[in-house]
Amino acid sequence: MRTPNPIPPEPGQESVWDYPRPACLEDTNKHLKVICKGIILAETNRGKRVLETSHPPTYYFPPEDIKLEHLIATPKKGLCEWKGRYQYYDVSIGDQYINHAAWCYFEPTPGFESIQEYYGFIASLMDACYVNDEQVIPQPGEFYGGWITADIVGPFKGSPGTYGW
Repeated sequence: MRTPNPIPPEPGQESVWDYPRPACLEDTNKHLKVICKGIILAETNRGKRVLETSHPPTYYFPPEDIKLEHLIATPKKGLCEWKGRYQYYDVSIGDQYINHAAWCYFEPTPGFESIQEYYGFIASLMDACYVNDEQVIPQPGEFYGGWITADIVGPFKGSPGTYGW
């Protein structure tokens, strides 16, 4: 297994290697937006972000700032050791359908209670996701939901050879 070589952050940047483990949750007033199949699916200035060592931030939207009529709960559920139990959602817009494109914590762990019923979106499955009008780069890998912006430096967990970090 290779060892990560953290990129030193420049002024105004954050290194994912300075984020805590276990993960932490914080409110953010950054302008967050998700565009899917040509519509604004979610948009907020009242989001939350999870910070965890080696991962770019994962952003969450309050339900009142999402077009929930496009989300369909699936039977697929999971457990995050830090945040708790979550459920996946498919996105349905017109005749287009995206499997497991979002998730929501229904049974959060202590310290993450305020994320309950907030939704995260897999950026790679959307047309575009934005933080403060900057289009994000999806975190590498098929499982992770982090959003990479210019103010975040890695390397990031998710690329081949990084799963043991």
